[in-house]
Amino acid sequence: MNEDELRSEAKMVDILNQFEHILESDPHIDEVGFVHPSQFFKLNEKAGHSLPSSDSSADRNSVFWNKDHKLGISTQVLLPLYKASKDAFMTANRQFKELNSTSDVSGAENSLCTSLSLDDSIESAVMKHSRALLLLSCDFGTAWHSRKLVVLEKHKLSALLDELLLSALVLSYSPKSEYAWGHRKWVIKSISEKCSTLPEIVTKESELVEKIAERSKMNYRAWNHRCWLVSYMTREQLLHELKRSRNWANLHVADHSCFHYRSQLMLKILEDRCCEQEISSSGYSVEIYLLWKDELDWDEMLIKRYIGREGALWLHRRFLSLFWIKHFLADHTGLSSHGKQKTSMNDDFSVFMDNELHLLHSCSIIPDNSFDDYQAQAMHSATYMLWLIKQIPDSCRIELQGKLKTEHLKALLNKACPERSSTWDCLTGYVEASDH
Repeated sequence: MNEDELRSEAKMVDILNQFEHILESDPHIDEVGFVHPSQFFKLNEKAGHSLPSSDSSADRNSVFWNKDHKLGISTQVLLPLYKASKDAFMTANRQFKELNSTSDVSGAENSLCTSLSLDDSIESAVMKHSRALLLLSCDFGTAWHSRKLVVLEKHKLSALLDELLLSALVLSYSPKSEYAWGHRKWVIKSISEKCSTLPEIVTKESELVEKIAERSKMNYRAWNHRCWLVSYMTREQLLHELKRSRNWANLHVADHSCFHYRSQLMLKILEDRCCEQEISSSGYSVEIYLLWKDELDWDEMLIKRYIGREGALWLHRRFLSLFWIKHFLADHTGLSSHGKQKTSMNDDFSVFMDNELHLLHSCSIIPDNSFDDYQAQAMHSATYMLWLIKQIPDSCRIELQGKLKTEHLKALLNKACPERSSTWDCLTGYVEASDH
């Protein structure tokens, strides 16, 4: 290695040290981003910083920007900084593995003292360099795994909470990182085994997902993580999340992930109520009945507000309707045997189907000067109704056939979308054949 290469390597090690020093000195950094070198002067000028005369300070101000717990990194140094952090991490990780191997060979009688025999400086080096590396390359799996090993050795809640902070920082620049979301799951599982403040952590976790989903549209990994959290929620949290997520869904009707999340919350509420044996079947059924009815009414309101725009609303309605049919239609044995509740819930199928038919008719109006939205709305409603007919038990289908003919749906579909007439012929033919 010639002199220029040595000088360049030493410079990058110095920049890595600066980077790690910033992370150590400001543990509350909550957002990291990558900035083009031409923007650093404007950032420093806006922050009221003047470029110092010393070369080292000038280099630092042109490579990193740190203010109000936000960190900017120059894109010019990303590759060499990544190489320097990777080399530093791999060296520390190799030493950590060697130390663990030495402890394993020492004998079973010393197994309880393994964590005490680890060199704290090596552990600190692994954590320090892996943090720098993951903020530059979020999918470096070895770094995530090494952090798990060190945290397990520490047996401290504070170490687990620090991992939540780091992974949140990684998600600030890479909101769909599979490794970062997976790491958070591991941390929360570990916390659930030893912490009584889990509900508070779960609430903050759900808020983080919503914040990330607001910035990163259609983020399946974030919503999948939020659905996973449902199993750790208390009953009060489930009801709170159901109310809170409705506000978000009102403004993001195109994001099916939110509606799927709501379905998971509702199913968990149902599951918890089923497990509470001391609660009478009447109380359980009435509560779930009202929950589902409210959701159906809300979904109908959104369908009428956003005419023909979003299939997510119709898919959510299929989930609600399928449960309604399977539970309230097929399981009348669990209903109350007293008063008006019995009469109301015994008639729920007729009321439900009348409401769906009213929705179909309201969505079937296609004005002569219509936009495509009305045609899409009519197509969504007709295909939904064809699907619904297939879900209804044979014993109740006769009543529906008296109110709705498949040829009427076929005519509506051909009017709304004539170019797909062959599809509608096959679909309606399949439904009619199943009725015989």
